[in-house]
Amino acid sequence: MKILQKAFFLFVFVPLVNSAPPKEQESLQFYEYDTDDTMGSLIQQDYEMQSKDITKDGTNVSLDTSLILQGDDSERNVRPTKDTNLPTCLLCVCLSGSVYCEEIDIEAVPPLPKETAYLYARFNKIKRIAVSDFADITTLRRIDFSGNRIEEIEDGAFSKLLLLEELSLAENRLMKLPVLPPKLTTFNANQNRIKSRGIKANAFKKLTNLAYLYLGHNALESVPLNLPESLRILHLQYNNITTITDDTFCKSNNTRYIRTSMDEIRMEGNPILLAKHVNAFSCLRTLPVGTYY
Repeated sequence: MKILQKAFFLFVFVPLVNSAPPKEQESLQFYEYDTDDTMGSLIQQDYEMQSKDITKDGTNVSLDTSLILQGDDSERNVRPTKDTNLPTCLLCVCLSGSVYCEEIDIEAVPPLPKETAYLYARFNKIKRIAVSDFADITTLRRIDFSGNRIEEIEDGAFSKLLLLEELSLAENRLMKLPVLPPKLTTFNANQNRIKSRGIKANAFKKLTNLAYLYLGHNALESVPLNLPESLRILHLQYNNITTITDDTFCKSNNTRYIRTSMDEIRMEGNPILLAKHVNAFSCLRTLPVGTYY
């Protein structure tokens, strides 16, 4: 009987001892701690053990090791901020004298780095431009405020910008023009609410470098006076212009006068009939675009 018991013991229990679980066998492995690969495997194994041990009280709370070990990937998914209280060069993009503040919902001109030459602040919510906005930035050569909500510009806002060559105030809510800096070559105020009384009589007279003047889609009743000889392109389309005189573009007391620089005048979309004012264009090399009959 004892012989049978021993045989039964050997037959049943010995195989169970030899087939110990893999987890218990792993504890007998040895590692070279001086190698980076081994350390990486140990860290990975530690996270795997944590992810298995976190299941408690019947609630499965899994630890996503891929997110922990790849933190850089999670940072790429952070949404861009529109916190307008950030410093200008965090809120905008500052690059080699240029500042790009486009479509970030700012409501005022941000403080600019000194020696800024180009400012692009299109499609924001700016309503007002003050003298203090550019008081210390005399290096500006180009400013673009297109697509804002500007209703007011203080007269001295651009007076210190003696190097400014290009200024765009298109697609705003202006009813009058500010005093413009003397070296402008391009001025764009298309699609505003500007009326003739909102432009001073000598607003453009001293701008001897002005070549491109865009005042289309406003509420002008007449062509601005004292346009400079340097002007090449003049856009006045889709206003309310009803009158024009012989001195608007030419000089009635000088029949030999020719405006040599003027290449294009657009006046379509105005209620004026240009054929009734032929003498007003006698000094031009090409007739204005508009209605003649």
